[in-house]
Amino acid sequence: MAQEEHLQSKLINILRIEGVHLWSPPYTSNNNEAGPAVKELAERLASKLGHDFIEVEKKLEEIRVNSVQRGEAKRIYKSTGVGVLIVILSSGFKQDRKKTLSTEMNITGKQLISKIAELCNTKESCIKLTVNGRLVNLEKTLDEQNIKHNAKVYVIKLMLSEEEAKKEAEKTCREQVEGKKNVQKKDRIKKGLEILSLREEYVDPDIIPCLEIADQTGKPIKIPPDQKKALVLAMGLHEKGRSLLKRKQYDMALLLLVEADEHFCKCGEDLLNTVDNYAVLQLDIVWCYVQQEQLSALEDAEKKLKRCKECFEKCYGTGQERLFNIKGSSGSEKVLFLRLHLLYGILHYLKGDGNRSYTDIRKAEELYRELYVDNSSVTILTELGYTEQEARLALRACDGDVNNAAEHIQRRREEKAAIKHEEREKRRHRNDAINTLAGMGFSKHAAAVALSRANGDLDKAFQVLLDNPDLLALADPETSTVSVSPESIEKLVYLGFDCSTAESALRQFRGNIHLATQYLARYRGNLPSGLFSPSMDHTASMEPASSENSHDSAAAAESSSHASEESDLMDTELVEEIIADIPEHEEDYLDLTLEEEAELIAKYKSYIENSQTAGT
Repeated sequence: MAQEEHLQSKLINILRIEGVHLWSPPYTSNNNEAGPAVKELAERLASKLGHDFIEVEKKLEEIRVNSVQRGEAKRIYKSTGVGVLIVILSSGFKQDRKKTLSTEMNITGKQLISKIAELCNTKESCIKLTVNGRLVNLEKTLDEQNIKHNAKVYVIKLMLSEEEAKKEAEKTCREQVEGKKNVQKKDRIKKGLEILSLREEYVDPDIIPCLEIADQTGKPIKIPPDQKKALVLAMGLHEKGRSLLKRKQYDMALLLLVEADEHFCKCGEDLLNTVDNYAVLQLDIVWCYVQQEQLSALEDAEKKLKRCKECFEKCYGTGQERLFNIKGSSGSEKVLFLRLHLLYGILHYLKGDGNRSYTDIRKAEELYRELYVDNSSVTILTELGYTEQEARLALRACDGDVNNAAEHIQRRREEKAAIKHEEREKRRHRNDAINTLAGMGFSKHAAAVALSRANGDLDKAFQVLLDNPDLLALADPETSTVSVSPESIEKLVYLGFDCSTAESALRQFRGNIHLATQYLARYRGNLPSGLFSPSMDHTASMEPASSENSHDSAAAAESSSHASEESDLMDTELVEEIIADIPEHEEDYLDLTLEEEAELIAKYKSYIENSQTAGT
């Protein structure tokens, strides 16, 4: 298939240079049939390229027919507004993977997905569409999404039929196939990441799972609040996509990676240039294209590889000097450049440029030889107590020297331990400050938020709480069970405050009469309406509820409690599913076995050599 694409690209390049128009006479007759000049052209080009005459003639006829059809479709589009879309199916479909669809261009994405589902004889819920590396928006029209006549629409299959599921179950674990559909899986992944992205930086990671974004040394970095959600979603979807790539589930992986790309685009340029995640994502998407043999995605692949190369230069430095300054070597990161050269080599081959392809494939091959890790060296390091992943990464960073690799691993472990200790100390100081503010009567939740706003300064946090009474609505779960003594209520009533308001204030401040008095006085006995959390709301009427109302209220409260518990349990499950696929080692994305790379290098090297032999 790749060799056919290579031949086609070479022929198209020659036709363009020579100014040959296959859709016009003498190559195409008035009734759109092939003229005798096509055969003569095929003989000449077959001799020039060193290819089989029949193959060249067949490919020229295919190019001619496509040209005629495009011309006719363009004429119809101009006169009627009905355009043609090239529909390309992912490898999950068991049918012809290239189809055409005639449609008006003012329809919505939802209408398009309905038409394509009918064309492919599948359900709408089973597929997702991408155009130019972007997911098709179901609500917007094709015109609004800049989807033009003759655009290529890629169809990603999300779900397995029962028969396919049975076959898949024979190859892999049943639990991966049974009960979970990919479309539901994607929704769960996104929901779990949204929960994590909304968890503020003041939460304690030792108690509540959260995602922490670190730099290349493993140190946590601060993210602007307006970009945090987009970045967490982007990086989380990327990690989930990478985990599926490792399992060779390319359809689902591509869907998550494309969506991650959309979220990355919402982040600032400065942020994207400080970390290499965005560049690696571009590599992973093109890797998916290659593995799925989406050879028609050349235009998007070229854009993504160019973006990747530019991002690497900004992040690592033109000569990787910034990387040397940060990490002391570029050994581990070289696997990314190996993959970049390899993908460029494949791209140039498919575009018919054999010389540039050969140059890039050779560079990839040289890096492969340099980065190949001997199994005996890995064994020596694992016997010293290090993991295989640590061993591979260290050996590449140290040019295969086992002794240096062992020192490298030990040094990295010590650096990571120091960073963890520093972060643990920061959390301990923060917890002490929270407890100090809680001892004054503020809720721990409010105290944590105030400390976050005050950058950990206790005095400033106290002032933040005084200046922002709305923070007092952030009650702790146990606040509603705080016991308030009648004596404290009486003291506040004696000062002239309403009994109900006095009780609410005391509950809010966990019985601290001084804080309750201060706030009641500050707001003249009428506390702000947004001060109390729903759990602290009390009815304004002091009349006792009837037994029937009490029963209904109790039932409603119990139902609400159960619903809340179920929601919390669901959130916990979703977050745990996300956390399970987040690698512990910060350089996991650099730990490639290079087995697949070696296969592709050998495959395309043989294609190029055969092509060169045929041309001599």
